[in-house]
Amino acid sequence: MNARAPAPPLPLDAHWVNVPRAPVLEDLRGRVVLMHFFNASNVNSLHLVPDLRWFENRYADSLSVLGVHTPHFDAERQSSVVLSAVNRLYLRHPVVNDFNFELWRQYGVEAWPSIAVIDSQGGFVGLVRGEGHRDALDQRVNELLDEASLYGNRQYSQNLPVARPEARTPLRFPGKILLTQNSLFVADSGHNRILECTHDGRILRQIGSSNAGYLDGGIEEAAFNDPQGMVISKDMLYIADRGNHAIRRVRLISGEVETLAGNGNLGHPLAQEYADPKQVSLSSPWDLALAGEKLFIAMAGQNQIWNYDLSRNRLLPAAGNGKHGRQDGEFGQASFARPCGLSFADQVLYVADSDASSIRAVRSDGRSTTLVGVDAWEFGDSDGLPAQARLQGAMGISVDAGGQILWVADTYNNKLKALSLRGGGIKSINLPYRFQQPTAVAATPGKIWIANSGAHEIVRIDTATGQAVHLPIGE
Repeated sequence: MNARAPAPPLPLDAHWVNVPRAPVLEDLRGRVVLMHFFNASNVNSLHLVPDLRWFENRYADSLSVLGVHTPHFDAERQSSVVLSAVNRLYLRHPVVNDFNFELWRQYGVEAWPSIAVIDSQGGFVGLVRGEGHRDALDQRVNELLDEASLYGNRQYSQNLPVARPEARTPLRFPGKILLTQNSLFVADSGHNRILECTHDGRILRQIGSSNAGYLDGGIEEAAFNDPQGMVISKDMLYIADRGNHAIRRVRLISGEVETLAGNGNLGHPLAQEYADPKQVSLSSPWDLALAGEKLFIAMAGQNQIWNYDLSRNRLLPAAGNGKHGRQDGEFGQASFARPCGLSFADQVLYVADSDASSIRAVRSDGRSTTLVGVDAWEFGDSDGLPAQARLQGAMGISVDAGGQILWVADTYNNKLKALSLRGGGIKSINLPYRFQQPTAVAATPGKIWIANSGAHEIVRIDTATGQAVHLPIGE
């Protein structure tokens, strides 16, 4: 058998967030181990999850997956935040909080996501970096399992059970919300459905079957996968179907669901106009904003803003060169870092550029500027003028009815903040309510609505009194 250097051991004092007993590599001898290094807010890590699930199902009796979470943001050093991410992503294998990057350094990891491959004898085979390598990795796993069988040390057994799931709640990690004059639409992302509710939280109807999938059709059988941002135009509801890498449309009168753009597969479209958007593979569309006949798309997985022209049924890029970063300028110069929130007002598209902890503005001429924030590795929790203010992974924004304030769901600071659009800086809104990773905000006259995602709820705030109430959706 090929002699390989032993894989670095798992630290004895490491905090495994979802298993009662820490795994030991020696106990996994006879099985191939895939140790995936990921980050909760890294969109490429998100893209790798379906592949990991595929491996777990295909080789359930002879392969083990271990997760190693390392932080980008300070908040992600907390095991409670890591556990929340594990449950949000439906990870069903042991995950360790490598908050000090100990395993990261020992395995020579340089970027998210990466997979360390360990053979049946505990030997370190190598690293697979990035997403999109399932076929090559599958071939390597097959070779390693054949090798184990040849030398008689292949073991067939079940994987370690995992524990500590989220409590059962009517909503599960709601991602985005949309307000109309009479309705509140909730993207119940963890349940793969859209709920249309009254403003008091009474459910009027459910859109989608709640089963994760990619299926057009009637309101009850249609399937979504981690739906996020929504906009409404006339009697049409548009949805960023994040996990299906697609833009879906619901005919609100009939309830019929159809695909507008995307084909259900992850891809990285070229910077060109597409005449048949349904044949294009998109990359984690996260939010939507409507400007006349322009449907703006926060293409988080490609670090760009795209535009679906509703009048011509054409898809084309609107801002960003696709590089991960925070660079202002014209279309080809500007760069974004996982844009997750959009809001349009007064001919300006505002962008919550989450990885850069920044708020950006895209003008009608296509030029991008930064209102708050510095870059992907400079974040914090500071109020004040834009040069001093800091956010931490903000994912949701909404311009108020008067166009003077941009409300910000500062996700990893667990706060609601107000950014003056007239140059007055940003300030935290102190409320007697505990927010947990808020991911969306919507504003109507006298009211502010929050998708308090980590607490699986929608909160409504009265701006006159400061009173915040939990909406009893589905209770």
